[in-house]
Amino acid sequence: MQLDIEVAFPTLEIVEAAVRFEAHPNDTCPNIVDHYGKLVGLSIARGFTHRVRELFGGPRGCTHTTALLQAMAPVAMQCIWSMRASQARRGVGATGTTDPTPEQRRMMWQMNLDTCHVWAEDGEQVAMLEAGGDFEPPLFARERLVKLGLKPEDWRSRIQP
Repeated sequence: MQLDIEVAFPTLEIVEAAVRFEAHPNDTCPNIVDHYGKLVGLSIARGFTHRVRELFGGPRGCTHTTALLQAMAPVAMQCIWSMRASQARRGVGATGTTDPTPEQRRMMWQMNLDTCHVWAEDGEQVAMLEAGGDFEPPLFARERLVKLGLKPEDWRSRIQP
């Protein structure tokens, strides 16, 4: 079983999806392949796993393909920091500029809302970002910068051209 999805950045919307069965346990397994076309248009952000269960859970999909799909979304989400760093290195924001609009800034972090106490909608982190504050790099990135002899507070200059 193979599952390919193409995710648009920064919208995180699935723009292409394909399932292939080269090997399968039953003759009729491939009959579900076209059903996975319903992935196109879904966002891999918040609520994705629930929506996948609704669309492809139990008799509405292939157990193995759906398990692969549910593992792919978190992997794609983890790539966001890399994608943003790549854009910053090139001096490109979501609109082709280095300064995102307030709406674009919110889109960068809104998928995290209410996913944990740090991202509580009424919490300090969200209030700081709503007020125009900047993201800090994740703890693992700050630790890596220190190991490289760099100052974590200078991280933005390190990803600029």
